[in-house]
Amino acid sequence: MSRIQTTFQHLQAEGRKALIPFITAGDPDAELTLSLMHSLIKGGADIIELGVPFSDPMADGPVIQRSSERALAKGMSLARVLDIVRAFRAENATTPVVLMGYANPIEAMGFAVFADLARQAGVDGVLVVDYPPEECEEFTACLRAVGLDQIFLLAPTSSEQRFRDVAQAGSGYLYYVSLKGVTGAARLDFDEIASRIPRIRAVAGMPVGVGFGISDAEIAKKIGAVADAVVIGSRIVQEIEASLRERVCANVETFVRGVRVALDELAGAYS
Repeated sequence: MSRIQTTFQHLQAEGRKALIPFITAGDPDAELTLSLMHSLIKGGADIIELGVPFSDPMADGPVIQRSSERALAKGMSLARVLDIVRAFRAENATTPVVLMGYANPIEAMGFAVFADLARQAGVDGVLVVDYPPEECEEFTACLRAVGLDQIFLLAPTSSEQRFRDVAQAGSGYLYYVSLKGVTGAARLDFDEIASRIPRIRAVAGMPVGVGFGISDAEIAKKIGAVADAVVIGSRIVQEIEASLRERVCANVETFVRGVRVALDELAGAYS
């Protein structure tokens, strides 16, 4: 059983929801990324999504786009992202780490090489935004061969057949994009989310996390009432962007702790 599956099992047994914060590796630099990962854990994160910066992040809004630009300007690469995970694993052997990014850097490295290096570094799962299940069979096979979970996205427009497709190809959890737009956008339709998550979970048979547009503890709590996990990215990256370097870790930890407290008020409400 993977670290991701174990984490969700423990949370379900405790009646708690998973908090999955996202940061971009290398923003503002590699050293601070490692410190930020530990701050996320101190704040109450259950799983970390670590973004692999890319020059054309099509699904990301302006906040995360800027973080990728800052990281790439500092020389961040997929190989260096794996170095950060390796350094994190030297101090934390239990918290799952999911790499989130795009296909190009992985294809440049090679599927099998990437999968093997990711496993060695201590990565637990991979979410490639521009890989639908029908277009990445070889990549999926490489991940499965080394025991890594592959997380897929579902959209508000996804059909029940798509639920089944991603459930068959994926593992760990599914990521439901809560709105028709890029990361950091607003206009969440809570009624629609509440109606679709149980249907996805029933078909997929695995936990469902919700992300995009979750900007504060109140919204996170509303989402957590129906989902198994809450994913927050742009709001945290915004905090990093706005903070003085000497305050950034403390500020991020404080924000994450506020979300954790709100989610823990749902204890016993696990769907």
